[in-house]
Amino acid sequence: MDTGTFRGLITLILIVAFIGICLWAYSKRRKPDFDEAANLPFADDEDKQPTRDKHASTEHEADSRHDRGDKNR
Repeated sequence: MDTGTFRGLITLILIVAFIGICLWAYSKRRKPDFDEAANLPFADDEDKQPTRDKHASTEHEADSRHDRGDKNR
């Protein structure tokens, strides 16, 4: 097998893999999974509750990160 035949076979394998991945990505069976994955950044806001109240022990604690640095002055 010479170099030209080997390169041709590798090219053919890569083209078939590319077409297979495209068909997999655009198949209708995968659409619900990809739609769910596309909405993951927005789902994070709904699931998390504010954790600020857990750390607030007194009424005098600072309200923001900027103010926390000034409470010892």
